[in-house]
Amino acid sequence: MLMTQFFLDHYLWVKALHIIAVISWMAGMLYLPRLYVYHVKAVKGSDLSETLKIMERRLLRYIMNPAMMVTWLLGLIMIAPNPGLMSTGGWMHVKLLFVVLMSAVHMMYAKWRKDFESDNNIRSEKFYRIANEAPTVLMIVIVIMVVVKPF
Repeated sequence: MLMTQFFLDHYLWVKALHIIAVISWMAGMLYLPRLYVYHVKAVKGSDLSETLKIMERRLLRYIMNPAMMVTWLLGLIMIAPNPGLMSTGGWMHVKLLFVVLMSAVHMMYAKWRKDFESDNNIRSEKFYRIANEAPTVLMIVIVIMVVVKPF
């Protein structure tokens, strides 16, 4: 109960940190597949390919993974003391579904990074250009659910 009151008293701080984590996560989600587009063009074993491997690994490990975890943690912390958020209409359920889908895309990106790391990528530049659009579409739905609350 004490912890619940603490989070309620500091709700706006938790919300602000949640938004910062979401922005950080989205920056990585939009940038990593762009690196993959460039990586497809790089000759395996070249300096460019090896540099892109380092960039991709660091982006995922040091920015995207922590930002995703903080996003989820703070989001759940906001819901826990406010269970009524889950009964305010279907918008929260749709939002959470799309956040789960965003997390699944994140995991696919991480798997593809391992393919590049081991020089086993089999996907085309066009594939990664299309994959780069997924987070944008998911983000649009999430933002509309949170701001407009259409149902």
